[in-house]
Amino acid sequence: MTSRRRFTALVLAGSRGAADPVAQAAGVPHKALAVVGGQPMLLRVVDALRASPAIDRIVLAVQDQAIVDAVPALAAAVTRGEIAVMPTQASPALTVEAAMRSLPDAFPLLVTTSDHALLTPEIVGSFVAGVTPDADVAVGLATRTAILNAYPGSVRTFIRLGGEGYSGCNLFAFLSPEGAQAVVFWVRMERYRKTPWKIAASIGLWPLLRYALGRLDLGGAFRELSRLVGARGVPVVLPQPEAAIDVDKPSDLAQVEEILSRRR
Repeated sequence: MTSRRRFTALVLAGSRGAADPVAQAAGVPHKALAVVGGQPMLLRVVDALRASPAIDRIVLAVQDQAIVDAVPALAAAVTRGEIAVMPTQASPALTVEAAMRSLPDAFPLLVTTSDHALLTPEIVGSFVAGVTPDADVAVGLATRTAILNAYPGSVRTFIRLGGEGYSGCNLFAFLSPEGAQAVVFWVRMERYRKTPWKIAASIGLWPLLRYALGRLDLGGAFRELSRLVGARGVPVVLPQPEAAIDVDKPSDLAQVEEILSRRR
């Protein structure tokens, strides 16, 4: 488990505006405002973070102040100084990089997204507890087995490593300034997104070959990533499969609504 220092939580609430398919399906101007379980997704995420003893302060990264103003509870918290707001940049990675540069005492920094509608204090607690003391950066994951056992109809993207599939959980922790190297790498990969050969060249032939042959397990993958990034990265496999179910498309919105209805 990492130190008992409390985290700054950065919530990425960028959006493609009304053109976003989730925003269109929900009839709202921004994806973050889509209502599930009777609340806008962004408010659900903030409430989960505020209820977690691991979180010291919350910063919302939004492209438009109107997103905050549309949720009275959030607007009031911002006015009282309980929540801070910063502008998003051209990409998620650049937004995280800007937060690291501009926020005083930014580390340790926990990053999540406004569409993490099933986030709970328990998920946050499991993630923080799973971060090892020697880590510079940590990534939350859930296994294919756990997700499909709990939600057989869930459509997720899985990366297969060592006989198991893993899906990201939109939870990242940057524990030290060295962890910023991971963001620098992330920014570079975003820049190369239209030139896949540059991404492959950055990763290297041997790791790609091991992955293609099914010989790269989770620990090996993170060792390779740590080497590439220049900072120690660790995976945190979460016991809650819901941690991997974010809202990227209208069908996700329906699934999250169904899951929340069972909790009532």
